[in-house]
Amino acid sequence: MKLRNLAAAAAGGLGVTALVNEALTRRADPLDPPLAGDQGTYRWRGMDIAYTEGGDPEDPDLLLLHGVNAAGTSREFEAVFERFAENYHVIAPDLPGFGLSSRPPLLYSASLYESFLTDFAGDVTEDAVCVASSLTAAYAVRAAAETDISRLVLICPTAESMPGRKVWLRSLLRLPGIGTTAFNGIASERSIRYFSADHGYYDEAKIPEEEVEYQWQSAHQPGARYAPASFISGFLDPEMDLGAELAELDIPVTLVWGREAEITPLADGRDLAEDADARLVVIDYARLLPHAEHPDQFLDAVEAELPLANPE
Repeated sequence: MKLRNLAAAAAGGLGVTALVNEALTRRADPLDPPLAGDQGTYRWRGMDIAYTEGGDPEDPDLLLLHGVNAAGTSREFEAVFERFAENYHVIAPDLPGFGLSSRPPLLYSASLYESFLTDFAGDVTEDAVCVASSLTAAYAVRAAAETDISRLVLICPTAESMPGRKVWLRSLLRLPGIGTTAFNGIASERSIRYFSADHGYYDEAKIPEEEVEYQWQSAHQPGARYAPASFISGFLDPEMDLGAELAELDIPVTLVWGREAEITPLADGRDLAEDADARLVVIDYARLLPHAEHPDQFLDAVEAELPLANPE
């Protein structure tokens, strides 16, 4: 009798969980374009990769690559996209598994993103300046060694986001039902706001409410949990010595760091700058997203080193 009651309770619990997951899915609207510009699609390995273009196609190419997290999209660059477009032909993709791009149930890996960026930069851009954020910056370093990228601007770059690789965690998050429930907790509005305040922004008051809503919507699209499942379980960290590989590149490198960044502290930036003989720009009162929190300071510091389309 007790076993029967336990089984009934378990079945009831699963039923409630399924209903909650379904309700959250129904609440999510079709995702709007992340940035104001021309929307394009790049076909890659059976996936449709969404990207936004801005500026004059005759101007120098500038590639914007968003960071990887539970709800990453190219909207990360909203505060700087239009100003960059005044002088550059700007291209900002949503990485495979994120945003408006296809989100098939792949076992996402660092090598997949390195290959994607190499192909995308080679096919869609020409001698682009590449601006890349956090973990994606490591993929950009690998891509720059394989294709024609003229300059790197790396924002709090890292090759180590999660301690170790956890097969069990990735498998759990990929499961229907329980995996969806776990990911819904990770990608709740409360969690998104917490991580933005704890890691992304220095001043919580500067976190745009519409950004939190967009990230939540993005994280509740079909297939949204598969790429983050690999990220959270450590499978998106490339095996590389970031400083050594940066030093081998024969292109200018600028590192941009928020002085108050904790996950990738400024001390790491100083070490990387020394290893790679790179320029280091430090932005005060900022953490991992100085380009979002202090766009004017970020742009003024970065554009001073970039080749302008209209130098006069």
